[in-house]
Formats: sequence, C-alpha cells, structure tokens
Amino acid sequence: MLRLMGDRGVVRSLARAGSLLLAAAFVMAAGSGLAADRRVASAGVGNNGGATTLEQALVQAYQNNPQINAQRALLRATDEAVPQALSGYRPRISGTYSNGVTWTETATEVQVPVLRGARTVGTVGSRDRDVTRTNPASVGAQLQQTLFNGFQTANRTRQAEAQVFAARETLRVIEQTVLLDAATVYMNVLRDSAVLELQRRNVEVIQEQLRQTRDRFNVGEVTRTDVAQAESRVAAAQSQFLAAQANLTTSRAAYRRVIGVDPGRLANGTPVDRFVPRTLDLAVAQGQAENPSVMAAEYGVDVAQLQVKVNEGSLYPVITVTGNIQQNWHTSDTIQSQMVGSVVGQLTVPIYQGGQEYSLIRQAKETVGQRRLELAQNRDQARANVVQSWGQLDAAKAQIDATRSQVTAAEIALNGVREEARVGQRTTLDVLNATQELLNARVALVTAQRDRVVASYTLLSAVGRLAVPVLGLQVPLYDPMIHYQQVRDAWVGIRTPDGR
Repeated sequence: MLRLMGDRGVVRSLARAGSLLLAAAFVMAAGSGLAADRRVASAGVGNNGGATTLEQALVQAYQNNPQINAQRALLRATDEAVPQALSGYRPRISGTYSNGVTWTETATEVQVPVLRGARTVGTVGSRDRDVTRTNPASVGAQLQQTLFNGFQTANRTRQAEAQVFAARETLRVIEQTVLLDAATVYMNVLRDSAVLELQRRNVEVIQEQLRQTRDRFNVGEVTRTDVAQAESRVAAAQSQFLAAQANLTTSRAAYRRVIGVDPGRLANGTPVDRFVPRTLDLAVAQGQAENPSVMAAEYGVDVAQLQVKVNEGSLYPVITVTGNIQQNWHTSDTIQSQMVGSVVGQLTVPIYQGGQEYSLIRQAKETVGQRRLELAQNRDQARANVVQSWGQLDAAKAQIDATRSQVTAAEIALNGVREEARVGQRTTLDVLNATQELLNARVALVTAQRDRVVASYTLLSAVGRLAVPVLGLQVPLYDPMIHYQQVRDAWVGIRTPDGR
C-alpha cells in the first residue's frame, strides 16, 4: 500500500508539474497552418496582463539601441558630403586688410666744385640724409568663380548623393540586425525562463522520487543501489538547474545590451513569416532585389563609377574668373589714397602633371571592377541566406510537431513505467530514465517553439523586410530625408539642425 500510494503521488506530482510547465513555458502561435499551436496557445495563456510584448521590445530597441543611433549619426555626417560637393558651384570670396608703418632712410653724397676765380680747381664732397615715414593701409576683397572644371563638380555631387543612398541602405542593414537581435534575445529570455522552471520542477519531482525510494528501502522493497541512483539523479537535476540559472542570467544581460532595459515579465512571442512571400522562388527574388546589403552594394558601384569621371575631369581645361577690388591709403608721400580693381578670366590647360592623373583614373576603374564583384557576392549571399532561413523555418515547424508528439509519448511512457515498476517489472533506474526523457522532451519543445519564432524573423530579415513599417510597430519612424533637406542647400552656418 505504501509503494502504491508513493508511486501515484509521484505520478500526480509529475502530471501537475507538466501542466504548470506547459502553461509557464512560452507557447507560441505558429501561424494559420498550425491548428495544434493555436490550441496550445489558447489553453496555456489567456492574455498578456500587462506583460512586455515582443513588439514593444522591438520598439524599445529601435529607439534606444546605441548601434542604430550611431549609424544614424554617421548617416547625418554623410549627408554633409552633398553641400560640400555643391560648394564647387558657388563663388569663393575673401577679404584682406593691412595696416602698418614703413620708413625709408636715404643717404646721398654730392660733389661740389671748388672755384678759384673762374677756374675750377677741385671738388668737395657734401653728404645729405633724407628720412621718409608713411602709414600705409589697405582694404581689399576677392571673388573667384569656377566656370568649368571638366564636370568635376557635377560628378562629385552625384557621387556624394550616391554615398548618401548607400549610407541609408547601411542604416537599414543595422536596423534589421538590431531588430533581429532584439527578437532573438527576447525569445532567449522566454526560452531560458521556461527551461529554468522546467529544471526547478524536475528537481522537486526527483527529490520526491528519492523520498519515496528511501521509504521503500526502509521497508525492504528496494536496495541501496536504487537509493544511490535516485540520489545521483537529484544531484544531476540540481546541476542542470544551476546551469539553467546561468543561461537565464546571460540571456537577460544580452536583452539589456540590445534593447536597453532589463527584461520584466514577457508575453508570448509570435512568428512573422506571414510577411514573407509564399514560395521560396519569390523569397529569393525579393531578397536579391530588396535586401539592403545588396542595394548598398549597388550604390557602391555608382560611387566608384562616378569617381572615374571625377578623375577624368582633371584632364579637362579649367576656366575661372577672378574679381579684385582694393582700397589703399598712404602708400607714399605723394599718394594719399588709391583704388585698384580688376576682373580677370583665366584658362588653364593641363598638359602633363607627372602621370599622376592617369594613374588615378586607372585605379578608379579597378575599384569599379571590385565593387561589381562585391555586388555579385552580396546577391549570392542574399540568396544563400534566404534559402537557409527558409529551410530553418520549415525545420522549426516540423520540429514543433515532432517534439509535441515526443512529449505526449514520454508522458505515456513514464506513466507506464511507473505502473510496471509498481508490480516489479521495472526498476527505479527505469523510472528515473523515463522522467529524464520527459524532461528532455519538454525542453526540446520549448527550444523548438523559440526557434520557430526566431527563424521567422531571420527569414524576414533575409528578404529585406524586417522593418518598422512592415511589422506595424507603433513608433515614430526615423526619416533620413528631414536632415538631408535641412543641410543640402545650406550656404552658411556651423550649427547642426538640432542646435548643436
């Protein structure tokens, strides 16, 4: 009777722990095609109850993550390249002012003839010293305008604009990376929290099993070996519990690093593969066309091609016009003021500059070839990422079904092993092994559910659609055009648009 009551008590504890664990574990809706996932979700969690959702965590990462903010600052700095290039169309004006003292000291010697009567008998030297002091001053202005420089200004402007477009795509890359990291660390915290709860419950169950085994040993139903096996499993369960604690601490630290705040109570995460094309071919085509890494590489080719044109501009003549006006005062004793003005046009024709300009052109053409190869590499990488992510998502979906079946079978097996152990057909070790297999199956289910969500975000990132507008996040969208328009045509001013 003691053995029967002990076994049934352990079975009830396991059943109760299993139901609590499945409710505590994050049960995620796996999309419209997985009715079983919807049933588990509806049975496990009713509502979020004020818990932080995955969407809210993504909003926090979008606003707070320093990597995104640093890339936005870099983009704003890149915007300034456009007005710098446009400055080639504008005149250059300079002013001068001078004031000082000049003096001139002149010593002269004059030979005076000595007369005796009407006849000159010799000469006598006579010295004279003359000192002149003036206070010259002048004010002048110069205006220089380039009329033609081999289209270098136009090409530099187009090149700067292409650099801005490339920087915007790079910002999209960083945003996708951070959002994917945020979704990953969010699901990691959920997974590790659920695994920690599983391990804690497992320790309680194994300790109960140890207590029942000791009771049975005291009445002579089992041997000391059975007690030692149960004690060993308790120690192993406690070790796994401590390891789960360490994993959760690590995941919480990563959550704080990516999202910017400590994780509180987290709601269930949901997959986003509904935003992905329905077929692999369409996903691959979209990834190769819209992935921000590919688009940034395309703009990189444009930048390199325009650099060739800029360097070729050094072979063209340069036409400039320069206007000067200057007012002078007291330049000499006899000149009180003087106004000087001039307008001069200049044509400079390069003939030979040591061969440097030809080398720069050849170098730029080689860079164009490099950028085109990098573009092809990025397209191949985008395709590989889409195919890999698609396969991982399919595998995660199948794994959820498999592990759910594994959990059900492990529960039935554990109940059967306990019943068989009650009549002497199974040993304590068989019961402990069945308990461990059930734990492993539940951990595998939790991990598969986490992988299902992360794989959907990974695939969405691979096709280039992991963005705030696509996800429908309730957060003001950062618009890089605002800063660009503020600085593009700014002729003067040292303050940034935000007042710094």
